[in-house]
Amino acid sequence: MNIESQDKLLNYRVIGNGHPVLFLHVFLESISMWDYLPLNELNVQVIKIDLPGHGASACLTNEPPSMQEMAKEVLNVVAELNLELFSIVGHSMGGYVALEVQALSSNCEKVVLLNSNFWSDAPEKQKDRKRIAQIVQTSKNLFLNEAIPNLFTDPMKCEKAIKDLLAEAKGLSSDGIAYASIAMANRVDFSDKIHQSKMNISVIQGEIDRIVPMEKMDIEICADVSYYKLPQTGHMSHIENPLGAMAALKEIFENKKRKF
Repeated sequence: MNIESQDKLLNYRVIGNGHPVLFLHVFLESISMWDYLPLNELNVQVIKIDLPGHGASACLTNEPPSMQEMAKEVLNVVAELNLELFSIVGHSMGGYVALEVQALSSNCEKVVLLNSNFWSDAPEKQKDRKRIAQIVQTSKNLFLNEAIPNLFTDPMKCEKAIKDLLAEAKGLSSDGIAYASIAMANRVDFSDKIHQSKMNISVIQGEIDRIVPMEKMDIEICADVSYYKLPQTGHMSHIENPLGAMAALKEIFENKKRKF
């Protein structure tokens, strides 16, 4: 099965058959990020979605910006595709949206946080995200030229990928970037629900991720959460360590009949 969205708020693409898994990308990227991973090897139905204001998806305009509003648009895709039970793999910002989806829908069986986390931002980080929302209105390209290379552990080793990401990100609207940045600053903390086993998640963590430090994840994570650490890997594991990321995803989704 291959389906592409037509004239909808969120652009998406459906590939294959099996247990439906939504793939939600990182801030400043799009469904193209998943091209670095051979997702066809997972034996699931792959549903790649451009989040609001990213890729070919329209911006949201509600105030205040929120992850929950982005999650509601993802659930509109779920409804359009008539999905009963599904899981989500969310990279960084995509993970934040995925947690909101699971909170809103009992049909979301599992969330995989790929280089993502489940706690809210510290006050200084919140201020920084809101400052970014202002900067991109006048100096978008300057911000992107600084921000995207800093996502990588060793930018020199990933020059081609960084060049491609910059080219795509510069096509995003300032309003879409600003909305997402403020929405991340405003996101809620899911730590209590996860510690109380009220949410079903797995975590794939880069050991040298500067954006989501492993040291903090080691403290915050609870024993009943499946936890995969990728050595010598930063925040962009799909590019820096695709073999490791795929190995973790295969283990998570290896048994299609398993009740997550």
